[in-house]
Amino acid sequence: MGQAWWRRPSTLPLVLLVMALCVIIAGGTIRINDAGESCPDWPLCFGTWGFDVSAEEQGVYWDENPDEIDSRGIDHRYTTFEIFSEWFHRVLVGIIAIPVLLNAVLAWKMMATYGKTVYRSTLVSGVLLIIQALVGALTVSMDNVDWSVALHLSLASIFTSTFLFQYFAMRKAEGSESPLFSMASEYVSTNRRRVDAMVGSVFTLLILGAWVSSTAGGQYNQGCSVGFPNGWPKCNGNLLPSFDGPGVLVQMIHRFGAVLVGLVLVSGSARLRSEARTHNVTPLFGRITDFTAGLWILNVLVGGSYIVLADMEDFPEWVSLLHLVFGISCFLVAVSASFFLRLSTDPDSSEEE
Repeated sequence: MGQAWWRRPSTLPLVLLVMALCVIIAGGTIRINDAGESCPDWPLCFGTWGFDVSAEEQGVYWDENPDEIDSRGIDHRYTTFEIFSEWFHRVLVGIIAIPVLLNAVLAWKMMATYGKTVYRSTLVSGVLLIIQALVGALTVSMDNVDWSVALHLSLASIFTSTFLFQYFAMRKAEGSESPLFSMASEYVSTNRRRVDAMVGSVFTLLILGAWVSSTAGGQYNQGCSVGFPNGWPKCNGNLLPSFDGPGVLVQMIHRFGAVLVGLVLVSGSARLRSEARTHNVTPLFGRITDFTAGLWILNVLVGGSYIVLADMEDFPEWVSLLHLVFGISCFLVAVSASFFLRLSTDPDSSEEE
């Protein structure tokens, strides 16, 4: 099709991809400001649909709803910005629901052109959005317990990746001549598990990161010490510190996990480049996995800087948000490689069964 890119139907999943990333970033902003419990009820916020809840109004709400008191106690009060960050996050989820529904309707109407796989991917997106909303409510009701926060981010990452898959599948159906859609079948079958292992390792590290950020060990003044080198790359002055207390244990699991993921990414990418030359496969595919490894290295440095800079008086909290953005980006780049392998061999990705 000779349409400009912004006129193609495949532009919609790209828009949804950006919107989903905005939802994740908004969620990360909530965590950075420790505002995950700033709206104690769901879907309302302090019994209202707004976010401008004064300290006095919060006190009245706690008195009337003692069961809703969070882990900070009845005397704590949230700022307007903290409440707004949680409220805005919920609004974004509500807004994205409309184009997600439209996306499924359009895919159904254009099934003859784009095939059943594209339509099914839109249904998966819709189901994941509903599950995400329910998990969000669960997270609020359980005062942001660590496993619920990790589950929330994990599902958000998968939800976002569905739009990436849909976009690639639609571009193939639109007749894209990218060599990434026509790789040698032997290369695809040989390396599918390797790429899936790379995706799985990045995803696992992402979950560990969410676990760290939602526990006592995720706070830069707990668990491992701060500064260089005793806080990072060491922990409390040692490469192998004592695991007294959950904070140190959680942080060290995350750090060792990052090392293992790096080994998987670097070695896997090198093997993929080598076999690409053997099977005369486009070097673009190897560049995708190389970029994944590059983002991992960059994120390791960002994560380390978070701890190194934590002893500064004006600590830049946005570094933590940047750590999340790079982590999500690394996952999306890695999973795009897996999608290309599948779309290169699955005929139903571009035509109706």
